[in-house]
Amino acid sequence: MKTMRRTKDKNQNKKETKHSSLVIRWVSIVALTIMVSFVVFSVVIYSFVGRQSIAQQKVTSNGMVVKLNDSLSPISKELQIANVVPALTPSARKIMQGDPAINRDDHKSNAFNDDLLASLTNPDLNVVVYNLEKEDVFDNGNGNSLPPFKKFKNDYHMEQVHRGHRQELLTYQKVRSIRTGKVTGYIVVANKMSYYNGLMKNLLKWMVRISLIAIIFFTFVAFLVVYDIVKPIKEISKVAREVNDDPNSTARIKDFHRHDELEELAVSFNQMLDRMQRYIEQQKEFVGDVSHELRTPVAVIEGHLNMLERWGKEDPEILSESINASLQEAKRMQHLIQEMLDLTRAEQINVHYPNEITTVSEVLQRVVGDMAMVHQDFKISLDMDDLPQDTEIQIYQGHLEQILVILIDNGIKYSTDRKQMNVSAGLSQDDVQIVVQDFGEGISKTEQSKIFNRFYRVDKARTREKGGNGLGLSIAQKLVTSYHGQISVDSVEGQGSQFKMIFPALSKQQAVVLRKRAQAEKSKQA
Repeated sequence: MKTMRRTKDKNQNKKETKHSSLVIRWVSIVALTIMVSFVVFSVVIYSFVGRQSIAQQKVTSNGMVVKLNDSLSPISKELQIANVVPALTPSARKIMQGDPAINRDDHKSNAFNDDLLASLTNPDLNVVVYNLEKEDVFDNGNGNSLPPFKKFKNDYHMEQVHRGHRQELLTYQKVRSIRTGKVTGYIVVANKMSYYNGLMKNLLKWMVRISLIAIIFFTFVAFLVVYDIVKPIKEISKVAREVNDDPNSTARIKDFHRHDELEELAVSFNQMLDRMQRYIEQQKEFVGDVSHELRTPVAVIEGHLNMLERWGKEDPEILSESINASLQEAKRMQHLIQEMLDLTRAEQINVHYPNEITTVSEVLQRVVGDMAMVHQDFKISLDMDDLPQDTEIQIYQGHLEQILVILIDNGIKYSTDRKQMNVSAGLSQDDVQIVVQDFGEGISKTEQSKIFNRFYRVDKARTREKGGNGLGLSIAQKLVTSYHGQISVDSVEGQGSQFKMIFPALSKQQAVVLRKRAQAEKSKQA
């Protein structure tokens, strides 16, 4: 036994582990989605900022090249120090000679309007002018080494190179004389792009930090959200296992207070369990009732058969009496079993007759007419003045007939001197009211609350004399309530009883929908 319990516990733990892994799987998927989204977003932003910054650096390098070319292109001979320096601004000449770029003797406006000077003093720009022999004839002295010269096609060439973890922008320009059109030298501008490299380094660092923080934060949020979703599912699974282990368990799913699909699932699940519980209880009641109610007739039949076997076979009178008594008990057993089957079916209406529609007036006229013909010594009247002829309710026609027959037959059984029954029906707002009134013995107040119980008899001796089993009113009540109706009794001892039924009336639209469903169901069965 212990081994079986351990195996069972292990299986349950495995199942719970599988359910718990659902959180891990969902959170992993969400975290991966968030991570990929942030990586893609970061790459896009990083690339966009990088392109914009590179474009700005290219403009700076090109501006330097254009200014130098504009200053050197008027020279018709090969570029040399002797003709390059005079072509530059006076401020540039001073820089080459090691003198201050601006002194007190210079005119302030000329000094600050020197664009070439401003460009040459940019610490990021390393400018070199080469002659045709690739010799340095001018440089601004920025950097520890001069930018290397390389052959290039056309008159202009720009390339981006890597120096360790940094990037530089190299721009090459052939200087052509505007007079002869011949190449007189070369301009090389190396842009160290300090701002670009610093910006991209900081941007990458902050993007990594922000992405990690965001991924951790949103993963935690995703865990809370997923756990909030999985928790009700685990609760439903727990209740399902309890009910599976013990079908009689009253365990139900608690109210989640979510107002979403999971709440609807929990409510539907509880309703399903309640219905299963009712079916189990019905089965138990059926078995218990059968064993209890059939015990007496079986004992009677057995007693008569034993008596006949011992000494009654030779006595025609005793033989006849025993056979008649046995047949009577057998008929009572048959009637009892049929009533109990009817009662069981009445509790499963929504399974067998979910879409049936009945016109009330037609059934009332037919049942009252049939009962009046069978019981000609009774006056059974019908009043339908307040009931439109086309009024319909959701009920199987045979069941409405069965309810009316039970109530009318019950009134006839308990009648006294006044042989009269009144049946009336009317439409009040959205409800159909049907009243069956007799003028018999009546029922006391204490008995009225019990008459719908199974096998309950107001007068047991008289009921057995008339062949009743105490199931008729129980069947009637189950049928009425199964079709969302209500049944009640109002009775005065010695004056009679009045049974009142209320059913929801169907609108035209509701009737059309139910007929379509019934037709679709018949088509499936066909």
